[in-house]
Order: sequence, then C-alpha cells, then structure tokens
Amino acid sequence: MAQVELIMPKMGESVAEATITKWLKEVGDTIEADESVVEIATDKVDSEVPSTTEGVLIKKLFNEGDVVQVGQAIAIIGSKGEAATITPIKKEIALPMSEAKTVTEIPVVVESVVAIKIQNSSLSAKFYSPLVRSIASKEGITINELEAISGSGKEGRITKKDILNYLPNRTLEVINTPTVSTNGAAKSQPTVKAEVHQPVGLSLMQGDEIIEMDRMRKLIAAHMVASKNTSPHVTSYVEADMTNVVNWRNKVKNEFLSRDNEKLTFTPIIIEAIVKAIKDFPMINISVDGDKIIKRKNINIGMATALPSGNLIVPVIKNADRLNLLGLTKAVNDLAFRARNNKLNPDDIAGGTYTITNVGTFGNVMGTPIINQPQVAIMAAGAIIKKPAVIETP
Repeated sequence: MAQVELIMPKMGESVAEATITKWLKEVGDTIEADESVVEIATDKVDSEVPSTTEGVLIKKLFNEGDVVQVGQAIAIIGSKGEAATITPIKKEIALPMSEAKTVTEIPVVVESVVAIKIQNSSLSAKFYSPLVRSIASKEGITINELEAISGSGKEGRITKKDILNYLPNRTLEVINTPTVSTNGAAKSQPTVKAEVHQPVGLSLMQGDEIIEMDRMRKLIAAHMVASKNTSPHVTSYVEADMTNVVNWRNKVKNEFLSRDNEKLTFTPIIIEAIVKAIKDFPMINISVDGDKIIKRKNINIGMATALPSGNLIVPVIKNADRLNLLGLTKAVNDLAFRARNNKLNPDDIAGGTYTITNVGTFGNVMGTPIINQPQVAIMAAGAIIKKPAVIETP
C-alpha cells in the first residue's frame, strides 16, 4: 500500500484553518477506514478528522495546538509493518522564503484597513493568522490589544489558545474616531479603557479543586458576556396549554417511529409553531448592524444542544419554513446526534436567525436564556407539566 496523506478537510466556506487539539492515535497505531485520528477545532466548532483508508499511522506532521491550513497534510498513513522502517518525510511544511514573505504581507494590508476604524493608519509589524483575526474581529479586540498579548506560537505568534485565554479577563478599549488637523495629519484622542470584567480575588481553602476551563467553555463564556454587553435582555413568560399536543404525539409517535424510523419529540413540534409565528411577526427574524436593521429572508432555527462534556452548541436548521413536521424531525434528530458525537461542521452552526433552547430537559418550567448574537431574540421552552385548570365550555 502506498503512503496516504491525511488532509485537513474543508469544513465550510468561511473556514480557512483549524487547530489540532488532540491526537486520538499515536505513531504505530492501527487505523481502520473512517476511524477518527485527530480532534480539531475552529473558531466555530470542534470536530474529528477520520482516516480515508486503513493502515498504520506513520508520522504526525503537526503537534497539538498547531494551526493548520485547510488542504494541508497533517499525518502520513502507511501499510502495516511499514512504521518501523519508514524513512523521515522530507516534505517541508514551512513555505520557501520567497513565498513566506508574500504570506506575511497579506495580513498587513487587511490590518491597515481595520486600523482606520480602530486607531490610525499605522501598520502592525506582527503576523496574525486568519483564525486569530477572525476571533479578534468577532470579539471587538483591537490591534493594540492583540499586540499586547503574549504569543506562545512559533516566533512569538499569537495562537488561538492565546486569544481565547485572553478573552475572559480582557479590558475593552474604547477609542475615539481619529480627527484630521488642518495640515492633513491624522490625530487620535487618548485611549480610554473601560473595565469589562474585574475578577474578584479568591483565596483557596483546604480541599478545593482547581478545574481548568476547556476551550469551548471559554468561548461560550466570552460569547455570553459579549451578548449581555451588546443588547439589553427583557424576558416575557407565557404559558401554553399543551394537552392536545401531548395527546396527539402519544397517539402517533409509535407509528412515526415504525413508518419513518424517526423518534418524534416535542422539539420539532415547537419549532414548527415558532416558524408559523415568525411568518406572522417577521420583525423578530432580524439582526441589527449599527443603526441598520437586517430583515432576514430565510428562517433558520438554531436549537441549543447539550453536549456530554456539559458544554452547549447551537446547530441550525436551515430554511425551516420549507420543511414539514417529518422534515423538521429528521433535521432535529440528525443535528442532535452529530452534535453529541462531535461530527458537526462549521456550516452546521452558522446562519441562524432565531434560537430555541429547551430548559425543560433539566426539569425547569422557565428560564432566562441569553440571546445568540447577532440575533435579537431567543425562546426557552420549559418542562411540560400537569396542573389543574378551569376549562370553559360553551
């Protein structure tokens, strides 16, 4: 068997690179076709890369924590018995100097455009990967802040881990718009720093356990704090009589399972009702960009899904208004299954216009969810409970 390169897969139109978070196989391990070899992470989702062939892992081309471009080889797989005699791979991962210069010049142009909005037109001498720039842009991190972060990557470059570790305790720089003097030179007002988060000093007591947050938990925390800082949250509580829905589901769920091989839960039923409500009130299906309202044509419903790790992810049902109940059921079951098995792609969690979260799963009858920015609303469905009620008769 010829040696086969394991390639960093393309995981969506907006994803150019991914970080290797954990190798699931070691050099010399036997690998089956479609067996997961390595865990990777983008700024959107964690996933696994399966092998395209069976064989033995001959060589890892990157270490955990390295950022790899889409389409680049990350490992070499060969035939059994080949691992012990394999010669070192002479393939150079680094680009030649002439190409490397071109690569380092590209982000400088991009950063100069961003710097006009942030501070001034001065260029940054540091290189920032597209992934780091994407996270910085999404979280409102300025070039000045990036330059102050200590990088742990090659030649002191900032890695995804560095910027995620920085987010929880960052200070937001509020910088005035540059003014132009009479001689045409741009001047900037002094930087004003507003403390967003000031950790309370903690003292450890005997028996305390320190648990390091994983990458996803840090990302969720930063996203939730940013949402609260972006828009004020107002919560309304409404009760709905689910008697007819419960009775109907109990009547048809076994038929649903035997005929379509799909388990009918309450989630697709509620999503179908949400879609109808959005059609009646389309101004809830919007995003706000500065002083502009973006009215979404598509109705893409995000469904918050709990993961075995205790974290949360929000896969999206695209064009939910075009699906009937069976279609919604298939989409809900498929996305939930792939989410819990770490099989989602970045496109699976992108493009949501409205989100539902089911707090009833934990026995809660109500909740106060945080808006999934840049959406403007979110709905929490509580537990369905029996309670006495007065029924009006004709």
